[in-house]
Amino acid sequence: MKIHYLFILLLSISLFSCNKEKESGQAKLEVRLVDAPADYEAVYIDVQEIRIHTSETAADEDQGWTTLPTNTGIYNLLELTNGIDALLATEELPAGKVSQIRLILGENNTLVEDGETIPLRTPSAQQSGLKLKINTTLEADLKYVIVLDFDAARSIVKAGNSGNYNLKPVIRTFVESDGGSLKGCTSAVTIQSLVTVSQNGGVVATAYTNDGCFLVKGLPAGTYQVRVEPPVEYAPVTISDVVVIDGEVNTLDTITIQ
Repeated sequence: MKIHYLFILLLSISLFSCNKEKESGQAKLEVRLVDAPADYEAVYIDVQEIRIHTSETAADEDQGWTTLPTNTGIYNLLELTNGIDALLATEELPAGKVSQIRLILGENNTLVEDGETIPLRTPSAQQSGLKLKINTTLEADLKYVIVLDFDAARSIVKAGNSGNYNLKPVIRTFVESDGGSLKGCTSAVTIQSLVTVSQNGGVVATAYTNDGCFLVKGLPAGTYQVRVEPPVEYAPVTISDVVVIDGEVNTLDTITIQ
């Protein structure tokens, strides 16, 4: 009997340890949506599903895609600026690598211009989802936030003189804890300006000022050029050699608009 009880005790300890190890092998993942806004009254996108995969070469038809519990719905991108975001999905996942994220949009995508709601024609390829590279490793017991920075200005393309608009999403994807941030304000609080962050001649991120200020997150460490473009009656301002450091917020001096 003593041996029998000892065996049960050891088995219980073993099962408890295994369960504890299993629980501690989970990481929490959130997917959030933000916007680099465009010069429209509203831009609505129809979010249907979020999926992830561990392989960066996985095709649409391959096995291994995990569908996250998704907050489906229509989101106004122009409300998601300067620190405001929308939670698209959250899930507890086994620790390990995440290489791709797939954003699947529906057909109810529109913009509002001069008070008129205009359909955004969406390529049929989007039915299988927009595949975005993420390449990060989830560690157990930690929380990760993947940010989808939807560049509305560069994603909407007018089709000639037809009056039609096409939605060709340009999305910057990053893990919120990675990289650094860039923050600044202009002297013109009531004027909305376009802010473009570039590196080696290529656009990395864009934003519009809100009450004269802007915030750009998830920039890889490095040196950038920042260009602030107010309305045409004012002169644009270019700031060179802006340094971004991982884990830090670089706050620029007030940018004078003349």
